[in-house]
Amino acid sequence: MGRFRAGQVLRSGPLHDDRAPASCVEEPPLDPDLAIVDAHHHLWLDPPRPVFAPYPAEALALDIADSGHRIVATVYVECGSAYCRDGPDAMKPVGEVSFADRVAGAAPRGSRPCAAIVGHADLLLGDAVGEVLDAAREASGRFRGIRFKTAFDAELGPGYGSGEPGLMMRPAFRAGAAQLARRGMTFDAWMFHPQLGELVALARALPDLAIILDHLGGPIGKGRYADRSEETFGHWRSAMTELATCPNVVLKIGSLNMAYAGLGRPGEGSAAIADAQRTHVLTAIDLFGPARCMFESNFPVERTTISYGLLWNAFKRLTRQFSADERRDLFSGTAARTYDIVDV
Repeated sequence: MGRFRAGQVLRSGPLHDDRAPASCVEEPPLDPDLAIVDAHHHLWLDPPRPVFAPYPAEALALDIADSGHRIVATVYVECGSAYCRDGPDAMKPVGEVSFADRVAGAAPRGSRPCAAIVGHADLLLGDAVGEVLDAAREASGRFRGIRFKTAFDAELGPGYGSGEPGLMMRPAFRAGAAQLARRGMTFDAWMFHPQLGELVALARALPDLAIILDHLGGPIGKGRYADRSEETFGHWRSAMTELATCPNVVLKIGSLNMAYAGLGRPGEGSAAIADAQRTHVLTAIDLFGPARCMFESNFPVERTTISYGLLWNAFKRLTRQFSADERRDLFSGTAARTYDIVDV
């Protein structure tokens, strides 16, 4: 199998570079001894959209190796990969948990991909989702909980997760989420910033549910928000301020290189990327505190605009003013505690 270089794009078949790199900027890793738990990544053999290429475990391993950063463990998050082909539809996502568990089991000694696994289950099943959650836990001792994508914006279209608004407010969804809480499982939430009030309501209704808000709460910076950056930032900050009062919510910081956020800097170095994202990132850390924040790569989704090494360099630049203990939380400690990853 050919050598895969960071920034190249995978096609089906053997690994090779047949498309322009996501970033032509090369930088050495900053603070290379700092331990990192990558709190959010995916693997897929059949990409969910044509813009993406296959991204198997080997590609992640090579992106990590080529970056030079010290990735001590990763958290796999559902993306519709390797569902069961047979059986009831509700149970098919358990196949993805088994897939990620096999990746973890086959990893070379000293690496810990998929040390924790976030699968999927249809929370709109209500109480009946408990059977799916139990099957996922039986499929892997690394299973920690589920993600249910509710991200919806009429202007952006349904491709980001949900085809309709208001799912978290439905009684069936609340009943399904309660099944997670009863089992001590986590709920990864993915939505856009105008929807954050729904998550506040869920967090207060289910105070025993461990909630992880993905992608910095999905601040939108394009479309109708593109020319209202200060107003939009104020709305996002206000919603995040209220959400931070919910002690059962922790935050993943990342995904700001996606087009919808309007904060990426394709083709530029980590200093420019950090400058563009500084206000959002530091505001979030100030609101939640380092002990309730964790950094994520969101690879390979982010990979279309930034390399793995540049992404972590930008995060490291943004946190240079924090203490060693605070950086430990941000880069590894919070993720390890949240997802019960030991010995990192």
